Amino acid sequence: MRAWGASPYRAVGVYVGGRARACPQPELNAGWLRGVRGLGWSVLPLYVGSQAPCVQAANKKKYRLGEDPMGTGTEEGRDAVRAARELGIAARSPLYLDVEAYDERRAECAAAVLSFVRAWDRAVTAEGYVPGFYSSADSGVAQLERERRAGTADLPEVMWFAHWTGSASLDAPEVLAPQAWTPQRRIHQYEGNVTETYGGQALSIDRNQVDAPVATLG
Repeated sequence: MRAWGASPYRAVGVYVGGRARACPQPELNAGWLRGVRGLGWSVLPLYVGSQAPCVQAANKKKYRLGEDPMGTGTEEGRDAVRAARELGIAARSPLYLDVEAYDERRAECAAAVLSFVRAWDRAVTAEGYVPGFYSSADSGVAQLERERRAGTADLPEVMWFAHWTGSASLDAPEVLAPQAWTPQRRIHQYEGNVTETYGGQALSIDRNQVDAPVATLG
């Protein structure tokens, strides 16, 4: 992170917890976050919990939701808050629920995801944090946009949409209405799996345009 201070980027996504988080992070602790913040980086906390029953990624299928998506959402929302607090992330910070791509056209699957997400949002909100949501534009984001238009309650307050257009814009006219999740409630992941080198350190990253809340450290 010190080497990448030479980059044009100033925010980093940090996977703070969740049973579907892809890799252990033994060096992630409150001291590391304070150090990164001291270097001038903003932090976007991500929680990778249970996934859709029809999740597409093979490595996420073992984390699919079971028969009680609402109960699971409540439990995992509380777990996300616990993980955030252990890292020194203060209340009123956003916590972004990572739901990987799924077939949102499958009604039963989509219903389970919605129940899970809404319960997660309620649990996070009850603890004083801001519920955010990360997913693909053509799956989770498309579904939640329909729910927003329908007036569904307990939806995420911040939308992080993966839409690899290659353009660093916050607009997504074919996905989100212009007034949806505004102002300062959007993150656009516009390009992925890009290798860049700064300060002699090469990393494969996903590029994002951010106009949204970031973590505050206590």
